[in-house]
Amino acid sequence: MSRGSRSFVRWFILAAALCLLVSPLTGAGPALAAEKIIKIGTIFPLTGPVATAGQRCQAAVQTAVEIINNKHPEIKVPLANKEGLLDGYKIVLVHADSQGKPDVGKAEAERLLNQEKVWALIGAYNSSVSKPASFVAERMKRIFMCGSSSSAALTQRDMKYFFRLAPTDATESVDFVEVLKWLNKTKKAGIKTLGVIYENSEFGKHAAEEAKKAAAAGGFKVVADVPFSPGATNLNSEVQTLKGSNPDAVFGAVLGADYSLWVKTMKQAKWLPKIVINYCSGYQDPVIAKQLGPDAEYFMGSSGYSPQFASLMPAVAPVEKIFKSKTGGVPFDGNSIQEAVAMLVLAQAIEKARSLDPDKVAKTLMENTWDSPLSLGGKVKFVKGGQNVQAKSIITQLQNGQYKRIYPEKMADAKIVFPMKPWDKR
Repeated sequence: MSRGSRSFVRWFILAAALCLLVSPLTGAGPALAAEKIIKIGTIFPLTGPVATAGQRCQAAVQTAVEIINNKHPEIKVPLANKEGLLDGYKIVLVHADSQGKPDVGKAEAERLLNQEKVWALIGAYNSSVSKPASFVAERMKRIFMCGSSSSAALTQRDMKYFFRLAPTDATESVDFVEVLKWLNKTKKAGIKTLGVIYENSEFGKHAAEEAKKAAAAGGFKVVADVPFSPGATNLNSEVQTLKGSNPDAVFGAVLGADYSLWVKTMKQAKWLPKIVINYCSGYQDPVIAKQLGPDAEYFMGSSGYSPQFASLMPAVAPVEKIFKSKTGGVPFDGNSIQEAVAMLVLAQAIEKARSLDPDKVAKTLMENTWDSPLSLGGKVKFVKGGQNVQAKSIITQLQNGQYKRIYPEKMADAKIVFPMKPWDKR
C-alpha cells in the first residue's frame, strides 16, 4: 500500500471514530440515524370482538405522535411546543393487528421487531396479548409500553423493558369492594354475596382471582364463579348460573362485543343483581353504551377518563379534538387515553435521555416522575416491574347515557342509583 493510501485509511478511521464519539444517539442504528426517524410499532386488536376498542387505542397513539411530531402551542402537554425529538427526529408508526389472539400478537411482535426494525412497541389492549408480545420485546431488549392491559401479573415479572400505565385489576378489585362496603354503611344496602363473570383469558382469570381475594378480605361471600370463552355467541348458561346463585353484586371482566351480549342476555333472562361493577371492560366503551341505549343504564365500572371528567382534566380537550378527527367523533375512553399517555411518556424519556439506546431510555423511564396532564393523577411514576404507581381511576355509573362520577365521594358529580332499576321500569 502506498504512503498516500495509508494516510487516507488513517484519516478515514479517525473520522469514523470521531463521529461515534460525538453522536448523542447511541443505539440509534445506521438506518435511524440516516433517516432521522424513530419507528414505533403498535399492536392492537383491529379485528375481532374488541376491534372498536383496539382501533381507538391505535388512533390514540396516532394522536400522540401528531402532537410530538408537530408544533401545537394550543395543547398544554409536554413536547407539544416542539417539533419532533432529539433535534429533528420524527416518530413513524408501524401498525399490527393482534386480532385479540395471544399467538398472533406474539408473531406480530416478532415481525415488527425483526422485519420492520421498530425501536419499541406499544400495546396490546388485551392482557393475554401483552404478556407474550412483551416477552418478545424483553428478549430483544426493546421497550414495551403497555397503556391499558390491566392484569396485575404483567408487572409482577421483574422485567426491565416493560412499562404499564393503567391501574391493575388488583387495585380496582379493592376499589370495587370499598364501594360495596360504602353502600352497606351509607345506604344499609345489605350486600353480602358476590358473583364474578369473566372471560377465560389472562385478563379475565387474573381479574377474577383479584376479585375473590378482595371480596374475602372485605367479608363478602363469592357464590358464583362464571368463566366464558371470549368471542362467545351465546351466554345463556352463564347468565342462568348467575341468576340461579342470585348474588347481591356482580363484578364483570367482560370486553367488547361480549359485554353487549352479556347485558342483552341478562335482560332476556329478566334478571339483575343489586349492583354490577365492571373492570376496564366493554362498559367503558362509549360506542357500546350508545348501542345498548337504556339497557346500559345503571351499570358501573372504573375509568381513568370519560368526557364527564373534563373539569378534572382540562388539558384533554384540545388533544381529544385531534383524536375525534380520527374516530368519527368518538371521544377518548379510559383505555384509549392510556395509550396516548404511553406514547407521550416514552417520547419524554427519549428526549430527556438524549439517546436512542433502549437501556438508557428504560433507565430514564424508571428514574423519573413524568408530567402527564392526560392522566387522572397528573403524574406517571414507574416502580420495579414497570407499574405506574400514580395510576388512578374513578368509579362511574351510566346515567342518562353519561358516565357519572360516583366514588370516591369527594370526586363525585352525581348520586348513585341503587339498586339498579329493573329492566321493566326503565
